Amino acid sequence: MSFEACAGIVERGDPDRFLAVMAAPVAARRVLFPIYAFNAEVARAPWVTEEPMIAEMRLQWWREALEEIASGGTVRRHEITMTLADVLDAKGARGLDRLVAARRWDVYKDGFEDEEHFKEYLDATAGELMWQAARALGAVNREDVIRFGRAAGVARYLSAVSALEVKGRVPLLDGRESAIAKLAREALKDIVRPISNNPAFLEAWQAKPLLLQIAKEPWRVAQGTVGISAFRAKWRLLCWS
Repeated sequence: MSFEACAGIVERGDPDRFLAVMAAPVAARRVLFPIYAFNAEVARAPWVTEEPMIAEMRLQWWREALEEIASGGTVRRHEITMTLADVLDAKGARGLDRLVAARRWDVYKDGFEDEEHFKEYLDATAGELMWQAARALGAVNREDVIRFGRAAGVARYLSAVSALEVKGRVPLLDGRESAIAKLAREALKDIVRPISNNPAFLEAWQAKPLLLQIAKEPWRVAQGTVGISAFRAKWRLLCWS
């Protein structure tokens, strides 16, 4: 039931990744659903309360759960943690701790310090998530996967800028359309799968068309209208898989 619960969490909280997992082989789904369910819950934690201390406590709970998995001892009972412990080794658990730590930025309303801080955030969230999922499915070249994951993360992040601004965040260092288009163009250079057959890369199925759209029409970011049609999205996933 924990596996089914993980699938349900991803379906409700991260529908794009849910579709990507459903396009993967059945054996890969057993690995990806727990990792993506974990990510969905961690990403949600800073937004379910207006109290920073409570949000920090939620994130700390996940960090402690990952440490339990890494140490090989008893893991707290939870519909995600028990299944996650079956697919992560100690190195994987400690890698995902980096993701949780980076999500502390989402708790507060401060902007990024500089370009390096923004890159580190994307590497630790989108990049690390893709790397640990790909690594659990056999990938070995961390640098290439992190780069690919970061590029896909740029597409997701720019698509969410409008919603972040509504919530009082300062999501971009430079919100000018020229700067947004440049960010999209730079990310496009890294939308190249390190290897073709790792199901963890399926989550990037919409990244290229979204980045192309943003590079051409950067005004969509501020308006919150980044996106492709449902038909095109399904066709893209079919081709990508």
